[in-house]
Amino acid sequence: MDARLDAERRQQEIVALVHAKGMVQIQWLAEHFDVTPQTIRRDIEHLAGQSAVRRFRGGVTVPSSVENIAYSTRQTLMAEEKRRIAEMVARHVPEDASLFLNIGTTTEAVAQALLGHKRLRVLTNNLNVATILHKNTNFALSIAGGLVRERDGGIIGEATVEFIRRYKVDIGIIGISGIDSEGDLLDYDEQEVRVARAIIESSRRVFLVTDHTKFGRNAMIRMADVSVLDALFTDRLPPPELMEVLGNADCQVHVADGSEPANGDGEDAEE
Repeated sequence: MDARLDAERRQQEIVALVHAKGMVQIQWLAEHFDVTPQTIRRDIEHLAGQSAVRRFRGGVTVPSSVENIAYSTRQTLMAEEKRRIAEMVARHVPEDASLFLNIGTTTEAVAQALLGHKRLRVLTNNLNVATILHKNTNFALSIAGGLVRERDGGIIGEATVEFIRRYKVDIGIIGISGIDSEGDLLDYDEQEVRVARAIIESSRRVFLVTDHTKFGRNAMIRMADVSVLDALFTDRLPPPELMEVLGNADCQVHVADGSEPANGDGEDAEE
């Protein structure tokens, strides 16, 4: 494998381990990946520069609860897992459906997976989603007005919320920055949270799309709890305490663990 690609994959796995464990020692990471501590320190220096992890003496922990990982880093983190999640979501979206897709790299993967559908009516506040979906000329595509964030192409603000509230769609597909063990959906940006709440209120069904690194991840702003969700699409089963909360909320859990057929025949792994 190319050394650069090998380093990128190792760095993605470091982020996943840090979010899963909360705190990891450099020596443990070196032994886990069978590389030198110096190699791990270089990885951590790079990841810390992207706000993907936070360093401390001898180890690494999760980033601050008030700042999200840089968009350029999120584009590459868990890319394969996001692709599998997106393909599974696409199988649950019927032809001719009306949808809302919000800000996030996972919703962008969903947009890519939906390109083979027919006659979708899609609303979005994500310029990247719009750029992907405009390739399908039989889609009816609408973009929310508002303030465009330079860092990720997300559209936010009061005009965005007002735009969303004019509609009622079949399915709202949203991402999230973190889900705690009590079932709270958490994010970093107050304006983005207000938009996501409007999408939830304007959708007959709500699908949450997120990879497993978001389970137990802290963010400062509470958007809602899992009771607003009809389904969660992810790449690994949530921790038992969160699974119990999801079950009590009647939220279906769909797991794209890589075992389901790529052509969509067969059932998703579900709990």
